[in-house]
Amino acid sequence: MQNTQQTCDISVVIPLYNKASDIYLTLTSVLGQTLRPREVIVVDDGSTDGSAEIVERMIANEPHARLVRQANAGVSAARNRAIEMAQGEWVALLDGDDLWSPDYLKAVQMMIDRWPECGAIGTGFFVEDKVRRIVGATPEKTGKVDFFEESMHRYVLIPSATTLRRDLVLRLGGFPEGMRMGEDQYLWTKIAREAEVAFYAHPMIIYQKSASNNSASLYRPEQSKYSLEDLYDESASAISNEYVARVALGKALIESARGGTKQARRALEFFSYNTMSKRIERKVRMLNSLPRLLRPITLWAYNTLAWLIAGKGM
Repeated sequence: MQNTQQTCDISVVIPLYNKASDIYLTLTSVLGQTLRPREVIVVDDGSTDGSAEIVERMIANEPHARLVRQANAGVSAARNRAIEMAQGEWVALLDGDDLWSPDYLKAVQMMIDRWPECGAIGTGFFVEDKVRRIVGATPEKTGKVDFFEESMHRYVLIPSATTLRRDLVLRLGGFPEGMRMGEDQYLWTKIAREAEVAFYAHPMIIYQKSASNNSASLYRPEQSKYSLEDLYDESASAISNEYVARVALGKALIESARGGTKQARRALEFFSYNTMSKRIERKVRMLNSLPRLLRPITLWAYNTLAWLIAGKGM
């Protein structure tokens, strides 16, 4: 029987690294979309746990899906490779442990049809751990948003709930390869300084908080030519520079907790211009003043308390 399912001009991009316990459900959520993507590109970034083999079996009879293997180079390199290969006008990002609702692409396409001039489309999401599921803190209304204003208090774009205009991503150089934290916000900043952003205010994905925390525990010092410092721009809007400082100071918290005292200290010095993230700045200073062995548990306790009380701490 001929497949009459409607197809959109969106390429799905999935970076994959050791997600054998998650990728089956993730990919199933993509293959089960009510609006079919133009293609699905999974870039296996040197997995050693059989993740790629699971994908290989799942897409054996899916002509619009393909698996690409590469030596481990990091999530940004994997995403960039898929985006370069993509044929769609838009690329929808999805991490290998998150899930889309069946109508995710249908909702995104509706947003693209309404606001085709935008450079990025975000949607609402659920945050889930082993105990509970809550709605992520996001903008309350559907439509165009002031990305930087909203992002100082809410989540507008997170990878698994973000679709980007491919030509704009390529022109801006893609994700910063080698950067281990803040690489998403690095690209969001460049995009939002050049194009408008729209948001669909309904939860359309499940973001796996526990899986993200497992990845964060593998943090190692970065070796990258890119830095959040590169994004400071006197000619740009003040609020965009405030956003960069907020991201950088949040990153400094993790770096300090992992023993990156010098990196955290440099962030405190460089981004001291901020006026809207002084609370985070104080937390970094406090954490950096503690003995290294106490920092991880201190940060973990703070984030856990924030998650339990306010549903924050992603």
